[in-house]
Amino acid sequence: MAHKLVGIALLLTLLMSCASQTKPQTDSKWLDAPVAEQVAAIKRGELTSEGLVTGYLARIESLDKSGPTLNSILRLNANALAEAQKRDAALANGETPGPLHGIPVLLKDNIETLDMPTTAGSLALLDNVTRRDSPLVASLRKAGAIILGKTNLSEWANFRSEASISGWSAVGGLTRNPHMLSRSACGSSSGSGAAMAAGLASLAVGTETNGSIICPSAMNGIVGFKPTVGLIPRTHIVPISATQDTAGPMARSVGDAALMASVMAATDASDEVTLDTARPDSQSLLSLSGDITGLKIGVVRYRQGDNPQIIGAVDNAIQLLRTQGASVVEIAQFEQPKDFWEKSYLVLLAEFKTTINDYLFSSPARLPVRNLNELIGFNKTSKREMQLFDQSIFVQAAATEGMAGSDYQQALADIRMATRSQGIDKLLADYDVDVLIAPSNNPAFLIDAVYGDSAPKGFIGIGYLAAIAGYPHLTVPLTSVKGLPVGLSIIGGRWQDAKVLNAGLVFEQVSQFRLAPAFVPTGFDSAAMAGTALPYKAPQ
Repeated sequence: MAHKLVGIALLLTLLMSCASQTKPQTDSKWLDAPVAEQVAAIKRGELTSEGLVTGYLARIESLDKSGPTLNSILRLNANALAEAQKRDAALANGETPGPLHGIPVLLKDNIETLDMPTTAGSLALLDNVTRRDSPLVASLRKAGAIILGKTNLSEWANFRSEASISGWSAVGGLTRNPHMLSRSACGSSSGSGAAMAAGLASLAVGTETNGSIICPSAMNGIVGFKPTVGLIPRTHIVPISATQDTAGPMARSVGDAALMASVMAATDASDEVTLDTARPDSQSLLSLSGDITGLKIGVVRYRQGDNPQIIGAVDNAIQLLRTQGASVVEIAQFEQPKDFWEKSYLVLLAEFKTTINDYLFSSPARLPVRNLNELIGFNKTSKREMQLFDQSIFVQAAATEGMAGSDYQQALADIRMATRSQGIDKLLADYDVDVLIAPSNNPAFLIDAVYGDSAPKGFIGIGYLAAIAGYPHLTVPLTSVKGLPVGLSIIGGRWQDAKVLNAGLVFEQVSQFRLAPAFVPTGFDSAAMAGTALPYKAPQ
């Protein structure tokens, strides 16, 4: 293991050495600019892809590997600078640029790339070098993007232990929230969320089964988009759920997220859900009108929590949306079956057993494990893997019959009905609305190495309905509470991705809220609470 760590250190040194020998550091205005502006500047010759990569590498060194040490980047791509130089040369030679020409992108490390291992944060997958691009990565490359590196994640996408610590993996260590370093970056796409909040790349990709794009996006103060399951292929992504998994953009703006989603959206013969005949053309994501006149919005009050600042921010959001021509309906209650959570958990356990066994067995890499039982055995022998928390979810999943079990089939049918025809579809129909809005979640909770994730105010919002239904869900920065960001969720029906994105785009434009990371150690160090930890001194 030591030689691998040394190799990573040497790679980082080499990359930074190369960066220091290139042109002067790129102006930070370009590093923080919308992707469309970055692409346009590259086309004009005002900016280079090499300059962008160099600039982001410098930021990664100063913010992620030193300084506040966010630890959001698990691995850098040794080929990134060379690829950027090739993109610049191709443009100079008259090649037609793609929509993401020269744009550096970070990938969550459960998404396969041909030039890097894909570990899911697990020591068991350290050598999972498959030498294949997942379809979404192939689409990014075809559009001209540069794969800058892999981001850290909650190990196994936060599906290993009921006592897990979001943002921690055995391979990557702990990712911290750039707004307040003692607070969780949430999971499982923690590295992608923290990296985008700190401006370490133009774009990032996360994945979600239930909340793993939305929670880290909201708690890190960025835009996150979980599309309808089937919009973006899932092939060659380390799986949890056959029915809920999807990748999605994590970005600085709704426009950036829509552009990235349009690039990654594709059909895939190996992922049958992408072949749905009702699936819209990906170009619809690029045709957002920026107009919500006549849009009917349902405000979900029964899951908004009790924080008066968040409730007030939602009220303000409603008023802003009304000024843009939307109408609003209040939704005060919603009932779901009493055994809903038990059945939804069974579905995930069963699907994980089947899909992870298939993934491990079929990987072309030389792995020390080829099924879930062997993985459980591997972890038992590793002090690092078991030092912080157990593998209770793995053990429960192994005890199921997988997706072949009759109990699984019935549970899946029941929770799909509860979240679709008797869930989101029913809410949209009964209240005659186009989309639903609610706060995405409470502010980030403290990182706790003793008890694991512990949200004292619980989890709010209705993201779980969209996740289990497989419907589109967007989070956009809404407000801040004591120096921590809170997001606004916008949820729609199946394949209504463009409608959801358009509503988010309008809200973003009229609210113009964005919270820059402060990189403070604790809440007592924030501007809102400055001096409160010190003894009182009477005015002189």
